[in-house]
Amino acid sequence: MRYRFKLAVRLTRILRGKNRQVKSCVAAPDTAVRMKTCKKGLFLLASCQPFQSDKNDANLERDCSTNPPYLPPTVINTSLRLSALRNLMNEQNISVYVIPATDPHLSEYIAPRDARRAWMTGFTGSAGTAVVSKRNASLWTDGRYWIQAQRQMGCNWELNKGEMTIVDWIMSETGEGETVGADPFVFSVVAWESYRKPLLQGKRSFVAKEHNLVDEIWGAERPPVPKENIFKVPAEFLGRTWQMKVKDIRTQMKNNPYKPTAVLISALDETAWLFNLRGNDIPYNPFFQSYTLLTADWIRLYVNESRLTPDIKKYLNTNCTTAECVQLKAYEDIRKNVQEYAKGNVKIWIGQEYTTFGVYEVIPESKLLIHRYSPVQITKSTKDATEQKGLKDAHVRDAVAVIQYFVWLEKNVPKGTETELSGARYLSNLRSQQNYSRGLSFETISASGLNAALAHYSPNDETNRKLVADEMYLIDSGGQYLDGTTDITRTLHWGTPTNFQKEAYTRVLMGHIDLARSIFPAGTIGNVLDIWARHALWEVGLNYKHGTGHGIGNFLGVHEWPVGIGSSYTWNLEEGMFTSIEPGYYQDNEFGIRIEDVAMVIKAETKHMFGGVPYLTFEHVSLVPYERKLIDLSIMTEQQIDWLNKYYEKVWKIVSPELLAQHLTEEYDWLQKHTHLFSHSVLVTSSLIVLAGTLLGNLLLQGRLL
Repeated sequence: MRYRFKLAVRLTRILRGKNRQVKSCVAAPDTAVRMKTCKKGLFLLASCQPFQSDKNDANLERDCSTNPPYLPPTVINTSLRLSALRNLMNEQNISVYVIPATDPHLSEYIAPRDARRAWMTGFTGSAGTAVVSKRNASLWTDGRYWIQAQRQMGCNWELNKGEMTIVDWIMSETGEGETVGADPFVFSVVAWESYRKPLLQGKRSFVAKEHNLVDEIWGAERPPVPKENIFKVPAEFLGRTWQMKVKDIRTQMKNNPYKPTAVLISALDETAWLFNLRGNDIPYNPFFQSYTLLTADWIRLYVNESRLTPDIKKYLNTNCTTAECVQLKAYEDIRKNVQEYAKGNVKIWIGQEYTTFGVYEVIPESKLLIHRYSPVQITKSTKDATEQKGLKDAHVRDAVAVIQYFVWLEKNVPKGTETELSGARYLSNLRSQQNYSRGLSFETISASGLNAALAHYSPNDETNRKLVADEMYLIDSGGQYLDGTTDITRTLHWGTPTNFQKEAYTRVLMGHIDLARSIFPAGTIGNVLDIWARHALWEVGLNYKHGTGHGIGNFLGVHEWPVGIGSSYTWNLEEGMFTSIEPGYYQDNEFGIRIEDVAMVIKAETKHMFGGVPYLTFEHVSLVPYERKLIDLSIMTEQQIDWLNKYYEKVWKIVSPELLAQHLTEEYDWLQKHTHLFSHSVLVTSSLIVLAGTLLGNLLLQGRLL
């Protein structure tokens, strides 16, 4: 009690001496949330100096309100393309044409020849739909890409931020009886119906145009059809042969109460996984154009046969027609073959998330069994023991490359010689030197300062910024390895971060840890866990606009649905699944923060086991330390710090031997320094401050301290 009283007196003296400075900051509401602070005794006192954004970058976005409009150098002139499309629309009596950003397999990442929306608009973001009428053109995309769209589109395109739905916009651009056209092979069944039904009610027609109009005007400039050979994943990285996988899917067909006679496999990663084959059709994704139709008696692979070597044909048993032989069919014949098969006494099992309306519409409704995801997609999402080991091993080697990069940054950023682009290229080269490397898993997000406020920014010659010590730097990157795919994000700072930056970073880390520590029943849908990642941010009125996690493949897609957290794609979480955990925070035009790791769903050790069913939790697979100077331990809980220390012990135990094995002594020393355990003493200090503050308040109220 005596100690508490002395501490209360000391705090009172500090407050009296600094009262004017505190009052001046409280009186500046516009700057309060971005104050730089300095440590004085036990208190953090504000200096009232706001965070300054870089005014030199203000000209990166278009300004259509001026005459003439201001267009940054990143804008692509699409006037001639729009004119040509409208001429073709007039010839075919189409009033509006809809252009999604996908391909005939509804892939998230697409081949260059399928990037129709990007070619038409100039906007290269992965999400969004373009709509062209006789008079106007508009783009819809989500909040992650609004700034990017303003940087890339000319003023002949309007950016719709949700003020009006696409269907309402179409209704305003057309009259009754007019026709809206689209390519049915780039729409899911659900997406197609979301247009057709309301337009029909509005007395407009939504018609399928099998020959894509953008392809016709793109012409010879359109990138060619892929011709590289399809190849097999080495046997040492496989736990199951393709015959074993086919047998599993056939068993699921047999046990299904609706008795499907065939499974239509449309997603590119499904066929690649099923046959243990890979290709190079899509940048960063080892897929190849294909469909598969699987029955109890035969297997048909729809693919460009010229891409299969004699060894691959032998591997697939293509010289016979029994149940374990793969019959090769032309890729273009899928619609015709499915239509022919559907004439029999059959029932075709499809996953509607990846089946296009172009294939779906030729199957009578009575002969369809529709689930959200196909049995192949669901089966693939749970990794077997060999796949689990492969993903873990790949992440160890990947951690070595990332640590090498961080050591290089620490030495070179102060020299002022490196940029976002040079950094991304250097990291790519480091990954290429690791065993089993097959390139990157996506385009590296190397973002400094205000560029990091764009959640999915990637540098180019026009936007490239120099890396400097006094800006935050976000690096989101990943590699493809024969045994696994990686994805990791770290946010760095080489100078002195503001207290707002430290608080935002720490709260992102707190959410990351809370989600990683969470324990939940088997079968929990990923969306349910999203609140764990956001709660620490919500407490102070912060948030982020993207999902919190996605599945990941074994030398497959960096985004592998339906596993995930905080997304409409998510599915039931089960032991053996892998997901990213990636909360963030983005301050527009100033900085961005994201902390992303890949984690495996494992059994949790619980005191009880309700219903006899084990509960689940996460095991971290990514193994790179976080930015120490951005962590404010005083706002973290003891459990969060304990988790952080255990994680650092794991990183050191697993990665340090690999660094030594690769003779990377400088990186070994760096890791030793950056995995020092965190002290809990700051929590004691914080508790004393709270306790003293409470006591001081009580004494003042009682009139004992004046």
